[in-house]
Amino acid sequence: MTVTTLALPDTAATEAAGARLAPSLAGGMIVTLSGELGSGKTTLVRGLLRALGWTGNVKSPTFAVVECYSFSSLYFYHFDFYRFADPDEWESSGFAEYFRDDSVCLIEWPERVAGHLPEPDVALAFALPSDVAASGRVLSITAHSAAGERCRSTMIAGSAPGRPPG
Repeated sequence: MTVTTLALPDTAATEAAGARLAPSLAGGMIVTLSGELGSGKTTLVRGLLRALGWTGNVKSPTFAVVECYSFSSLYFYHFDFYRFADPDEWESSGFAEYFRDDSVCLIEWPERVAGHLPEPDVALAFALPSDVAASGRVLSITAHSAAGERCRSTMIAGSAPGRPPG
C-alpha cells in the first residue's frame, strides 16, 4: 500500500488533480473520497468528469445520494453517504447493484457505510490545513490495488510537491 500526499492550494489545483485521475479509471474501479464538509471532494470529481468531456452540471449528491454520469458504455456513479446515520442503511439502499464492471464508483463519506463497501482501488483523503492563516488542502492518495497504483502514479505526475498535513 503506497501513500502520497499532494498540496492543493486552490480550487483549480483540486480540479486539476481530478483531471489527472480521470484517464487511469476503468470499469469496476472504486474510488473513495474522505474529508470534512467543503474539503474538495466534489470539486475533484468535477475536474475528473470535465476531463472526460462532461459538459453538464456536476453537483454534490448529498441530497440525491447518487448522481450518474454516462460515457458511452461506462457509467460513473458519484455517491455521497453523508446523510446515512447507520451503516446498515446500505443493505436497504439497493446501491450494491451499481458496483459492476461497466461502472466506476466515486464515494464520498465511505466511513458512513463502513463494512459494506468493497475495498477501494484508491482512497483519497482531504485535509484542511491546521494553520487558519494557510489556504488550500492536503490530499493523501492511498493505492489499494494495481489499478489504484496506476491512479496514484497518474495523479502525482506533473503535480506540485506535497506538504505534510498539519
